Amino acid sequence: MKKAIQLYLKKYGFGHFCPKAVLFDMDGVIYDSMRNHALSWHQSMAAAGIQMDESEAYLYEGMRGVETIKLKARQQWHRELTDEEAQRLYELKASIFSQCPPAPKMEGTEELMRQIKACGLQICVVTGSGQHTLLNKLTKDFPGLIQQDLIVTSYDVKRGKPAPDPYLAGMRKVNTNPWETIVVENAPLGVQAAVAAQCFTIAVNTGPLPDQELTSKGADIIMPDMLTFSQQWETFYKEC
Repeated sequence: MKKAIQLYLKKYGFGHFCPKAVLFDMDGVIYDSMRNHALSWHQSMAAAGIQMDESEAYLYEGMRGVETIKLKARQQWHRELTDEEAQRLYELKASIFSQCPPAPKMEGTEELMRQIKACGLQICVVTGSGQHTLLNKLTKDFPGLIQQDLIVTSYDVKRGKPAPDPYLAGMRKVNTNPWETIVVENAPLGVQAAVAAQCFTIAVNTGPLPDQELTSKGADIIMPDMLTFSQQWETFYKEC
């Protein structure tokens, strides 16, 4: 881990790494929700006449929903959807998602957050989601750990992941610089966004994609799951 930190500092020319905040992605990091998303994406797009396999949900994860819809329509219909058309399809996807079983907390995440708070660091959630059924659960499921005013959603930025905008917005909320910020992501596009914002990026591979999909986007460290990260947090933080 110390080597990864040294490489990070060298890559950007930063003089030191002193974490003051951790920015968490939501789906696949805080909640084990990606299977529900994959299913609802597949079913909603099929209803609209767009082919989208469930596996593609993991590749596009982190992108704003309306941007994913516009991308798929551009690929298959060879035209640009209006914002209104894309929003209607996203509402269909959200409706199907709301009928899925509730997504459980990702094992290890709550304990990791408690350790982070105990170290005096801030926590902010940065998600490309606009799914109110999940967003509204955050402060209830993680009382004292997640604050409503420290959540960045798809409604807060014009450009979603893989653009750096969501993580730049997250840093503004917690008032940190990149060398003071850790990002926890599970999606290739999310990793790309965090790296573009020059944050120290920890990729947790909680989905079916190979590690290479995350390392190729520039992740500084790869963890196999959130529980392992929680167990290694103390060692990691001491090396910062």
